[in-house]
Amino acid sequence: MLTIADLVNKYDPQNQFEVLVNSYKQIEFAWNNQFSLSSLKRKKFNSIVVTGLGGSAISADLIQNYLVSELKIPLIVNRNYNLPNFFNDKTLLIVSSYSGNTEETVSVFKKALKVHSNILCITTGGKVEKIAAKNNIPVVKVLKGYQPRYSLALSFFTLLKVLQTLNIINDQSRVVNKIIKLWKQNGEGFSKENNIAIKYAERIIGKIPVIYSAADLTSAVGYRFKCQFNENSKQHAFANQLPELNHNEIVGWESFSEKNMSTILLNILDKNYNSQVEKRFKVTSEVASKSGIEIINFESSQKDFKVRLLDIVFLCDWITYYVAILRGYDPSEIDNIDFLKSKLAEK
Repeated sequence: MLTIADLVNKYDPQNQFEVLVNSYKQIEFAWNNQFSLSSLKRKKFNSIVVTGLGGSAISADLIQNYLVSELKIPLIVNRNYNLPNFFNDKTLLIVSSYSGNTEETVSVFKKALKVHSNILCITTGGKVEKIAAKNNIPVVKVLKGYQPRYSLALSFFTLLKVLQTLNIINDQSRVVNKIIKLWKQNGEGFSKENNIAIKYAERIIGKIPVIYSAADLTSAVGYRFKCQFNENSKQHAFANQLPELNHNEIVGWESFSEKNMSTILLNILDKNYNSQVEKRFKVTSEVASKSGIEIINFESSQKDFKVRLLDIVFLCDWITYYVAILRGYDPSEIDNIDFLKSKLAEK
């Protein structure tokens, strides 16, 4: 039987395994990174728009969950070529592109410059850095050398540090240090033989994951999990949120048969849920179980909600990594995305 080391050597030529083990170092870099936002620091904003796609956008989704009880102004995630219609001179625009070349993000950046300059960029370089330099826009540089989805900690904690630096939120250092410690500890644990992440992966292989989370609190965790199954594991997965799915998707379980479609329900749970939302998870799981579907509940035991949120994110990243190599797929490869980009670049 192949060991983890055997599977990594065989299917992970870019060694994302080590990237995952050392993910806590990304947090350390982001939190200790020095940058100047003096041109924006004294301004007051009535809204924040983070424009980006993929890993850069999911970081902002997670920020919405992470700061659900703290943000006093709206934070919107923009996944498009255009600016939202409400965009004005009181809006802070954060241009987030790990590569600096994401075409949708570059498009928004150029259009925003025609409106005002309440803009900052988070990137490794590329077109975004060049445009920023030309227009005297502050840039927060992050470490190069990662695939965007494997640089989540860089993007997320840089964004968090930016909001703190601009006095939009209070000091987050105490919780961030807890997460660093937890990710370092769990990175070591998830890299060992017969760890919990690989056991979950073994249960999921051969099935289509349906992921349920809760609006505003863990919705970004569920969506991140879904996207990691897509990119890392090379398989379809589906995600939805409670309570909304109880007004539509729950009915779909009536005609579902596990005999015809091999599916597994993955619930993202948390003790901060409203009691009615907790009840909804129980009842929805009961409805789904009548179809013979297997159900796995994911819930962190950490005391602090913010730590719990990132605890589950890290576990889910490891699970999708293991699903990939257990299925014999390279977790780095994204051939379909590369093919799409080549076609979009054609004149």
